[in-house]
Amino acid sequence: MTSGGYAPTGGYSPAAGQPAGLLVRWLARAIDGIIVVLGAIVLHLTTDLEFSLLVTGLFTGALMFLYFFVLEGFVGATLGKKLLGLRVLAPGGAAKPTPVQAAIRNCWTLLPIIPYLGGLLGVVAIIVIAVTINGSPTRQGKHDDLAGGTIVVKG
Repeated sequence: MTSGGYAPTGGYSPAAGQPAGLLVRWLARAIDGIIVVLGAIVLHLTTDLEFSLLVTGLFTGALMFLYFFVLEGFVGATLGKKLLGLRVLAPGGAAKPTPVQAAIRNCWTLLPIIPYLGGLLGVVAIIVIAVTINGSPTRQGKHDDLAGGTIVVKG
């Protein structure tokens, strides 16, 4: 057990890197969000779909999920994380999460697909993740825990 009653999950080793704090993770997520929105705009401009509530949720939810799933599951970091020197480790400190772990870790990004309530549920998920990251000495959020103990590290 570490201070505060938390035990690091997934066999994290401090030698793997320093756990990334909430602010730098939020900045990486903001950069990634801009990239996904630009992709959604390009997709919108190249299709005949109307930009309705359903399409907006589908674009933001599905594109965000695919972006994080592919980059974290196959590369170990999104473009925003790479830019800020962050990477996602698998449980046990492996270089990157498996595609299944990346999917579980990021499944909450699909919430905007749910019409009307999806946006609210997404905000609730963000709050839960932020609170659990901030309250953990290893800076692991609920989504990291659900994925078996993934961890975002700097370095």
